[in-house]
Amino acid sequence: MSSDKSPTNAGKPTGVLAEILREQEIRQRGYREQALKIYPHVCASCGREFSGKRLRELTVHHRDHNHDNNPPDGSNWELLCVYCHDHEHEKSLIGKYYEGQRPPDAQPPPLVSNPFDKLDSLLKPKQGEQKS
Repeated sequence: MSSDKSPTNAGKPTGVLAEILREQEIRQRGYREQALKIYPHVCASCGREFSGKRLRELTVHHRDHNHDNNPPDGSNWELLCVYCHDHEHEKSLIGKYYEGQRPPDAQPPPLVSNPFDKLDSLLKPKQGEQKS
């Protein structure tokens, strides 16, 4: 049985995953191009301007965090540089943490245990045993 992998396809997703990634890229390209036409090429948070090759560092942030909510007027978008975009998402995660909510994939906080919790029960003689 021969392997059908060519060097150009090595490491690239195939099947359903590849299709999902293609659809996501097409959807992103659509609203990104619209947002770049509507808004000035400036980060809405830090105010840096972007042009030329650096324009790729400017990302579209969905204000309601719903990537499927793409109104034609761009009212759910703002352009943020990659750094401010990451910061914006971190703020929402930290806010949820302080409100007592955790994202579904977050690990619960580690339990603080006391090594002496059950020491009393270990030191008490069991029924039928005599204390020496």
